[in-house]
Amino acid sequence: MKKLFVFISVALLCACQAADASDRIVRTGIEVLQKRGFEGLKGKRVGLVTNPSGVDRYLNSTIDILFNAPEVNLVALYGPEHGVRGDVYAGDHIADTTDPATGLPVYSLYGATRKPTWQMLEGIDIIVYDIQDVGVRSYTFISTLGLVMEACGQMGIEVMVLDRPNPLGGNKIEGCYVEQPFNSFVSQYKIPYVYGLTVGELAIMINEEGLNRGQKGDQEPARCDLTVIPMEGWERDMLYEDTGLPWVLPSPNIPFKDTPMYYAAAGVCGELYGFMNIGIGYTLPFQLFGAEWLDPDKLKARLESYDLPGVSFRTIWYKPISGSLKGKLVKGIQYFFTDYEAARITETQFYVMQAVAELYPDKKAFEIISGYGLFDKVCGTDYVRKEFGKRYKVADIREYWQKDEADFRELSQNYYIY
Repeated sequence: MKKLFVFISVALLCACQAADASDRIVRTGIEVLQKRGFEGLKGKRVGLVTNPSGVDRYLNSTIDILFNAPEVNLVALYGPEHGVRGDVYAGDHIADTTDPATGLPVYSLYGATRKPTWQMLEGIDIIVYDIQDVGVRSYTFISTLGLVMEACGQMGIEVMVLDRPNPLGGNKIEGCYVEQPFNSFVSQYKIPYVYGLTVGELAIMINEEGLNRGQKGDQEPARCDLTVIPMEGWERDMLYEDTGLPWVLPSPNIPFKDTPMYYAAAGVCGELYGFMNIGIGYTLPFQLFGAEWLDPDKLKARLESYDLPGVSFRTIWYKPISGSLKGKLVKGIQYFFTDYEAARITETQFYVMQAVAELYPDKKAFEIISGYGLFDKVCGTDYVRKEFGKRYKVADIREYWQKDEADFRELSQNYYIY
């Protein structure tokens, strides 16, 4: 199979490395593309995969930018989870429709199919992808990206990824690889739970490493003709707050620029429905652990006894405004990352589960819930549940959870743009 190459402007990358970070303006891929005069799109029939987070620094939608650009023929939109305009709530399926602002057809990639069909792509010359990533494997937008790349590779359609910052930065890597048979739409690739790549870098890795297919050894990877439009001014040690860019929530429960780090720290536990409230349904999604039966002071004291680096806790009482605990008094802790570099963010939730098991032996996580299928899928393995569930000690799973991080760090550096 002919090797396909990714075209990245060397001159642009050198320019990105020239100035001091404190003096830089971070420009996302859509802004760089616009500055280049939409090079690579002119004279082609263009499809766009995006959602409300696809905007420039002035909050102009990528949909409208491409639709109004001279010599750019935007002909179709493709909606991931939540839809292209963000009008569909988490988990709800999306139907094909028409975008009222542009009159363009909108094809759903979160309904009857999650991979574009040949009918959806018929007549398209190039698919552009522009969605703000959260840097965590279980968020479905990167799964949509991979399936789009796969479909386009099979049909000989070009793919252009407009790069955006990883809000967790480019250095944080945590969690084990996904193992068969736990690949799913929330764990599609053999990558750690927190992978430390921008979406453009990840796209290159997916393409070159054949992560789309071949995981079972029975299919040839479907590579595509991929172009990444890199950012200007972004560095690996930048969190989103360092970029100066506005944060547009990519989905309803990621409202703030620091929410992705809390999603990484609580989202796995959140798949254990009926165990703990993690702030969903309240104003601090993923930043809380609470229950009606908890003693917040005891939980805080137990967590502080572990002396976890870079994490601090406070007690909190709150009433969710939606969900199964709506209007009920929930008691628990709010946590903060006081030293993000030192913190093992994904392991926070496992220490909470350990503390609860020690304080409330009748409330152990896997013994009071009705199912754990999604927990295993998000972890990418059932080992974590099975081994942790024996004694509820983080020490029993720490080595396994961290076992692939060094190898991935070495591999992923081959695909760094910045």
